[in-house]
Amino acid sequence: MAQRRIVEPMGPGLTRHWDVDEVLFEGRTAFQHVLIGRTAQGVSLFCDDERQSTELSQLVYHEALVIPSLLLAERVERVLIIGSSEGVASELAVAAGAEVVDHVDIDAEAVRACAEHLPYGYTLDDLTRAERGDGKVRMHYRDGWEFLAEAKDRGDSYDVVVIDLPDENDDPQAQHNRLYGTDFLARCAALLTTGGVVGCQAGCPTLWRNQTLISSWRRFTESFGTVLYYGSDEHEWAFLSGRADVLEDPGAFVAEKIGKARIGESTMDEQALRANTVPPISLRR
Repeated sequence: MAQRRIVEPMGPGLTRHWDVDEVLFEGRTAFQHVLIGRTAQGVSLFCDDERQSTELSQLVYHEALVIPSLLLAERVERVLIIGSSEGVASELAVAAGAEVVDHVDIDAEAVRACAEHLPYGYTLDDLTRAERGDGKVRMHYRDGWEFLAEAKDRGDSYDVVVIDLPDENDDPQAQHNRLYGTDFLARCAALLTTGGVVGCQAGCPTLWRNQTLISSWRRFTESFGTVLYYGSDEHEWAFLSGRADVLEDPGAFVAEKIGKARIGESTMDEQALRANTVPPISLRR
């Protein structure tokens, strides 16, 4: 019998139940309720009763989030990660050749719990080095909005900015919602180098829960000359990448590039990129 059952909201009138056989960590941080436990999908992270990642599927998710943006960018030397408390996105950026990765997350307690209890992402030693800025990854426990403003004042710039937050919702008290708006996208875009890219988790394409994706698509197409869609064929999420200039066929661009880039073909390859970069008809219309 499961030690705990988490009831995750999926949409109007829909929930998903997770049996948690062992709780490894549970606590309320200054920003959210965090639970890390063993499920049928391995060690899993839940924030405010929403699944954020699991041992089984986290690499599929994180590569779908990060790799299309890395491929779409002109170069990958300086990367900014906002959110993504597990640390996998930072590791993927370094593996792709980034020399500097600034990782910004508002919730220090959640990041440290992930490093201690998740078998993927940062180890505690990795995180300690990143907190000291000793290496390619530099950890900043800051509000993303404020960090961007200060980065602009310093004259910092990035080749890729990745936004990895809990799904946007209609809770007026949810502080992360403001990091999805066009104002925040504009702040990210203002830090980009020529040919730079902003990437984001953009919601689910499934018909009965696609409102977040529709809103994200509208914001990205209003904010960027090129928008690349990637809908994971082995997960339930879709991801968007934006670049200021206009590329004729961004899907073909990243598909051709993956074989030449310093990015291993782990959960996606050229065929996946060609197949999964066509947006749903609800977006194209």
